[in-house]
Amino acid sequence: MDRTERVELGVDLLAHVEADDLSVAEAVDRIETVTTNPTLTREILDAAELRGVIEREGGRILTRRGGTFVRFDSQVVRREGEFTCRRCGAGLSTGHFVRFESGELGPFGSSCIEKVLGRS
Repeated sequence: MDRTERVELGVDLLAHVEADDLSVAEAVDRIETVTTNPTLTREILDAAELRGVIEREGGRILTRRGGTFVRFDSQVVRREGEFTCRRCGAGLSTGHFVRFESGELGPFGSSCIEKVLGRS
């Protein structure tokens, strides 16, 4: 995945977070499932803000969801195999992958996918 694709995937992820606001640390935790490069992380946050996906207020990230959320029945795909969770690093026999318009993100374990999307 190239830089532009990672930015698009990161912006898509932020657009689908099911929380009204996040700390910067919580937002970065989610973005780290796309990249751990600090420069690219900043680029994702800047692009999301320019596109109106998020708003920065002090140490908080305010999401501007506008009804956008992940539909688990159609946007999350489960695959059997040997995987490593992109969030926590645990070994998985079932990987959960999120399909966004810009690409697919995963694999995640069942609890990590909920944390990444802000459902828990």
